[in-house]
Amino acid sequence: MNHTPMRRRQTHTRFRGSSRPPHADTVASHHSGSTIAPSNSTAPPVASPAHNHKVIVVGGGSAGLAIVYQLLRTGRFSQDDLAVVDPAEWHHYQPGWTLVGGGLKKKEDLRQPLKSLIDPKLKFYNDGVRAFSPEDNLVTLSNGDKLGYEQLVVAPGISINYASIKGLPEALADPDSLVSSIYGYETCDKVFKTVQKLQKGTAIFTQPAGVVKCAGAPQKAMWLALDHWKRAGRYQPSDPNSSVKIAFATGLPTMFGVPKYSAKLEELRQERGVDSVEGLFEHDLVAVVDGNKAAFTRGADKQQVTREFDLLHAVPKMGPHAFVKDSALANEAGFVDVDDGTTQSRNYANVWSAGDASSLPTSKTAAAITAQAPVLVRNLLRTMDGQALEPESIYDGYTSCPLVTEYGKVLLAEFKYGGVEPRRAFYRFKKDFFPWVYQNYMVKGTWAGPKGWKR
Repeated sequence: MNHTPMRRRQTHTRFRGSSRPPHADTVASHHSGSTIAPSNSTAPPVASPAHNHKVIVVGGGSAGLAIVYQLLRTGRFSQDDLAVVDPAEWHHYQPGWTLVGGGLKKKEDLRQPLKSLIDPKLKFYNDGVRAFSPEDNLVTLSNGDKLGYEQLVVAPGISINYASIKGLPEALADPDSLVSSIYGYETCDKVFKTVQKLQKGTAIFTQPAGVVKCAGAPQKAMWLALDHWKRAGRYQPSDPNSSVKIAFATGLPTMFGVPKYSAKLEELRQERGVDSVEGLFEHDLVAVVDGNKAAFTRGADKQQVTREFDLLHAVPKMGPHAFVKDSALANEAGFVDVDDGTTQSRNYANVWSAGDASSLPTSKTAAAITAQAPVLVRNLLRTMDGQALEPESIYDGYTSCPLVTEYGKVLLAEFKYGGVEPRRAFYRFKKDFFPWVYQNYMVKGTWAGPKGWKR
């Protein structure tokens, strides 16, 4: 059954939030209670598509694969009914890049050829998206081909903009510089190399204002580096003569966006010595100057300040891909505008989104996707059948972030459940269990996070 999308409404609630390597070209919320009833009318597309599919999933990352495999496992779809669109050659387990930065994993072990993860029953378009035409149920690929759909899932993740920090791409590309970032495949292994090289001096770890993939990751890099220097005798808590001094420069006014976890992380910072772990709050990195200076804008007045460093771990700004931001699907912030509870577009009844590209106002983590995907799939199937959405099929905002606070300990920050104490048991989950589950079950649609395995 072909669904004609509804026209855009003039007013509706918007989320006000706010990878590619450097050289590439390219809070949980409550359900609003509103849904869009699917239309049963059939209007032919303006242009004839090269191919038609019942469901097109844009994105072959964590969200896209989890969703398409959960759809496939229902047994309701025939050969090529489901299509995946993604230009990437590799599928990366990006949460593991923190472990690479800590010297605990090899980055080569955390990627797989994307084609190897696509079931033969799925149609795979190894190409990018040029544009969406939701009024006509069309996706235009980068090569100009048009694909028709009955239902569309938009889950391409977000873009990492290294050029948002002046001088950062050049510093990252310089093998002799002690500037690194865990946010790219090409750079994540440079992090531990720079940590090992630093014998003394000031190390600055940054976190930008705005949207960040896994908001705890910038701190994970810092805590692991701190523990390495402590074990090597280069860092002594509260010792003003410690060889290594550490600063955490964040665009936020606190250590973390969720108050109870921010309080715990602030406690950990002070335990390690506030003289050595300096908190530079409301400091947003904007430039790397002369190879050893970090320029920040500070506070509401955006006053520019500069700090010298001997090591810099930089986190670039992030945001929606241009083909999403510039489309009719996006909200004011550029993310796919969906209902906080149902994951259905606020404007088009047959469009859905989950993961980093969506407007869902919660932290952008793989754990969030495990809770979002089953909700999206259930609601999409009911819409295909012309049924109303079930009140119980609601995403409750669950997400979690295993914050590695030192070698052997993890603070499991769950934004819906759980406590706030670092535990060794969680460390094994982060280091060994989560990568194994992700590569063997989540990308095949059989892992639902806190709800365990799906049949």
